[in-house]
Amino acid sequence: MKSTLVVLTACALLTVASALHAQSQKIGFVNTAKIFQELPAAQEAQKKIDGLAKPLQDSLEAMQRQYQGLVEDYQKKEALMNDQTKRAEQQRILELERRFNEFRAEKLGNEGELAKQTEKLLAPLRDKIRSAIQGVAQEEKYSFVFDRTEQVQILLYGDPAHDLTFKVIDRLKRGR
Repeated sequence: MKSTLVVLTACALLTVASALHAQSQKIGFVNTAKIFQELPAAQEAQKKIDGLAKPLQDSLEAMQRQYQGLVEDYQKKEALMNDQTKRAEQQRILELERRFNEFRAEKLGNEGELAKQTEKLLAPLRDKIRSAIQGVAQEEKYSFVFDRTEQVQILLYGDPAHDLTFKVIDRLKRGR
C-alpha cells in the first residue's frame, strides 16, 4: 500500500514537472520553400541549374525522337525484311534504347551529373538557411522549429504568430 502511494506520488510529480517544462518551450515553424523563393542567391542557383538541365534535356529528346523514328521505320518495313535483317534492326533499336537509358541515368539520374551539380549549388544555400533559422530560433528563444511547405506538411497546424519564415528571410537578406 505504502509503495503504491509512493509510485503514484512520483508519477504525479513527473506529470506536473513535465507540464511545467512543456509550458516553457516555444515551438515555431518556417516555410523553407518560401525562403528559397525569396532568397536572391537561390534564384540565381536555380537559373544555373535550369541552364545546365536544358542542353541535357534537349539531347535526351533528340535521342528519344531518333529511337521513335527507328521503331516506326522498323515497323513499316518489318514485313519486307528477312530474318537476318530483322535481327540486325532489332539489335540497332535495342542498342539505341540502351544508350538512351544510360545517358538519362548518367546525366539526369539521382546520382547523375545534374544531381551532383544541383547539390553542389544548393548545399551552401541550405546550410546558410539552416544557420539563419537557428539564429532566429535562438534569438527568439524557440525550442523547436518545424518546416511547413506546400508540398510537405510536417506541421499540420501552426499559429501564424509562430511563423518565423519572414524573420529568417529578413536575416538572410541583411546578411547576418
